[in-house]
Amino acid sequence: MTIDPDPAAAPGPHAAPGVRVRDLTVVYRTPLGELPALHGVSLAIEPGTITGLVGESGSGKSTLALSLLNAVQPPGRIAAGQVEIDGLGDVTRLGGEELRRARGRHLGYVFQAAQNSLNPLKTVGKQLLDLGRSHGVADPAALVHDARLLLDRMGLPGARVLDSCQHELSGGMRQRVGIMFALVLNAHLVILDEPTTALDMITQAAILRIIREIHKERGLTTLIVTHDIGVAAEVTDRLAVMYGGRVVEHGPTTEVLGDPGHPYTQGLIRAIPRLSGDIDAARALPGRPPTLGTVPVDGCVFRERCPRRMDVCETGEPPVAWLGDRTVACHAAGAAPREKEHA
Repeated sequence: MTIDPDPAAAPGPHAAPGVRVRDLTVVYRTPLGELPALHGVSLAIEPGTITGLVGESGSGKSTLALSLLNAVQPPGRIAAGQVEIDGLGDVTRLGGEELRRARGRHLGYVFQAAQNSLNPLKTVGKQLLDLGRSHGVADPAALVHDARLLLDRMGLPGARVLDSCQHELSGGMRQRVGIMFALVLNAHLVILDEPTTALDMITQAAILRIIREIHKERGLTTLIVTHDIGVAAEVTDRLAVMYGGRVVEHGPTTEVLGDPGHPYTQGLIRAIPRLSGDIDAARALPGRPPTLGTVPVDGCVFRERCPRRMDVCETGEPPVAWLGDRTVACHAAGAAPREKEHA
């Protein structure tokens, strides 16, 4: 596939970019004023890794993912902070044609509801050609050939899928079409928002295998947003846990899940149903996650549901502490705080 030269500096064809989110705040306009969906989030995504972003609904996962593309839509906006991506710089400062060219070519995104990202009036092939024209692809035939190979690789009849509209495809097929669109322009950073939601276990396993294989072969940096800790455990190298618009724990997946340091991470793992042993051992977290209007302004956002709540949690912002190779934002973590970046 031939693509016209892009004036924006970008990593080489096999250079996986690193991502550095610094003090990112995203707010949404409501009748109560502008309320933060993300508050001072700092997160480093290492080049070439698969990083998982987990947490309950409303924790800010999708908002953070959209911020990596500077794609937060009104009534939301990025109010403060930076999102630096190798080869692109701070994407929060990009706009217009420069930002449009970065999306697709360098930043691939697979939306949570795949059917909502496809045009119901056009075949997949026509949408693919529209994508090629919008990004100045010089050889449309090569683009279609590459797309067909990707679909075949994912276990789909590529030629038939390209001639199909979305209503002629199952949920799992549409999800794989979304992955194809994210990869066909050779993006280096790929973001998948709930890639296995509402899919059967066989299709889910197939998609996770595809993600792992393509990530390795193309030398990508991948971010997977999911509420399913099992999915994160199977496919990710590193894991970031979000609650109330904050990253509360971040580190190697095996360490975060094997010896969680934050009470919220511990609660998420305890809530997973068991297939063997004591089936009553799974216990749901008490209470409900906060909404935009109920996130505490001061103190720890998790304190209302936390079994380790202390007086300092009421007013003090939890320090970011290091536990080995992990960071944990908790007063009870028992380690000395360091620089405020989850790296």
